[in-house]
Amino acid sequence: MADATSGGSLGWLGILRLGLVQTALGAIVVLTTSTINRIMVVELALPAMLPGALVALHYALQVLRPRWGYGSDKGRRRTPWIVGGMAALALGGLGAAVATAWMGSNLTGGLLLAIGSFILIGGGVGAAGTALLTLLATQVHAKRRAAAATLVWMMMIAGFVVTALVAGHFLDPFSPARLVMVSGTVSALAFLLTLLALAGVETRGSRGTEAAPPRPAADGSFRDALTQVWAEPEARRFAVFVFVSMLAYSAQDLILEPFAGTVFGLTPGQSTQLAGVQHAGVFVGMLLVGILGSAARQRRIGSLQSWIVGGCIASALALANLALGGLIGGGWPLQPSVFALGVANGAFAVAAIGSMMRLATKGTGGREGVRMGLWGAAQAVAFGLGGFLGTAAIDAARLLIDSPASAYATVFLAEGLLFLLAAHLAIGLSRKAETDFKTTGVSMPAAS
Repeated sequence: MADATSGGSLGWLGILRLGLVQTALGAIVVLTTSTINRIMVVELALPAMLPGALVALHYALQVLRPRWGYGSDKGRRRTPWIVGGMAALALGGLGAAVATAWMGSNLTGGLLLAIGSFILIGGGVGAAGTALLTLLATQVHAKRRAAAATLVWMMMIAGFVVTALVAGHFLDPFSPARLVMVSGTVSALAFLLTLLALAGVETRGSRGTEAAPPRPAADGSFRDALTQVWAEPEARRFAVFVFVSMLAYSAQDLILEPFAGTVFGLTPGQSTQLAGVQHAGVFVGMLLVGILGSAARQRRIGSLQSWIVGGCIASALALANLALGGLIGGGWPLQPSVFALGVANGAFAVAAIGSMMRLATKGTGGREGVRMGLWGAAQAVAFGLGGFLGTAAIDAARLLIDSPASAYATVFLAEGLLFLLAAHLAIGLSRKAETDFKTTGVSMPAAS
């Protein structure tokens, strides 16, 4: 497969500005997938499948990521897609908070508003996220792409952490009005930050020089573009791997805060802060892999895959540790256990992101958005399915098992097995890449 041009004049200042957009995106998302989920389950005593289904809906909308990526490929700029997506996301985030508060007095009305809000959230995340990552892949020099992707993703995690910790502080003592106020403030500030960060970044380089001009869009319909990308062996294999691995990654996401509230008795503010601890661990895991990967200077793709395999295995062990902690209860060090899970998740995720950024510009020219959209759709479907299955598994386990701690432990162990399956698939992906390397003689990208 041909590799796209390695050019691109976006410097580190421009990359940091795009990272601020990811920070803003993460700030809104963390409240909708963690805090609002916990409030529905614990404070409103609603079935865990309800927020699970809402989050699954927002991920289902993201199957349209390849179409949005195609649209940004055909246009001359990706900034309008990012701004429009963030506007929809901000409105959806505020609407989700209002809907949750409304459910306390009018469940039907609140549920209808929540459905509309999560549709906006899904559309906004998909459009903005796909265009942003594609902008990185096309405007950043090839030597900087993996590091740039890691930096930008870490800044999104920073948005998770800061928002979870600060919002958790202002949510206590909890009230529906406080939820709406905090969510509305976060959404407004996130959108304003997006506008400021994006101003001129696509047309100016980091030092005032003109950025690389947009590449000519490839001809053909969306169906032709998607067919071309799916026919690329590397893109197709990576899409399958992303789906399976992210299914494992996401299955524990929506049950962690309810677990902390139900088994350990944490308040909404405390469990929101616990989510911040987890995301802080993810941040550290990404940073650790980035530093060690750069120091190693490995030149074979297997070294990158080893981080993915190791991260998956470590995530399985961390989930087993969390299951044990729930059974013991009481004085178990919950925060360190959650932090360890975050570190393992971050190590796995950043290696996968590095692979994604390297493969985005390989293949048919002018299809970067479609390619990134395909992988984003695979991730979104896996996240939606994983979140729903995780919450449904908890509901089923609690019907069959009297002890809440035992029910959560059962589900955590099952999710650990999913991570082990993902590690097995990653080993297979690495062997296939090694076979391609030996057959073609093409040099493999660096791990750093």
